[in-house]
Amino acid sequence: MSEDGFVTVARVGEIPEGGRKLARIEDQEIAVFRLDGEYFAIDDVCTHDGGPVAEGELVGCIIECPRHGAKFNVKTGAAISLPATSPVPTYAVRVRGDEIQVGWA
Repeated sequence: MSEDGFVTVARVGEIPEGGRKLARIEDQEIAVFRLDGEYFAIDDVCTHDGGPVAEGELVGCIIECPRHGAKFNVKTGAAISLPATSPVPTYAVRVRGDEIQVGWA
């Protein structure tokens, strides 16, 4: 972890455009997405039932939980459709050199 609380989770080029990568920080699974040349990070957890969400279908910036169909905006974490009503936690992401880093304070 860097002095300012960021953790390297991937290298530039590892995540294709429209793709994702799972990373573990401490005991938490984080999903990192690359959309329109930017990176976004969310907890890999559906706020409806606690199952993994990053395995779901990603259309644009909306991911659908594979278990019960809840949808979330991976850029903002917002719950877009039922059965989820709470947003999924998001994290700051930055690129330093060739490292993709997630804020983890």
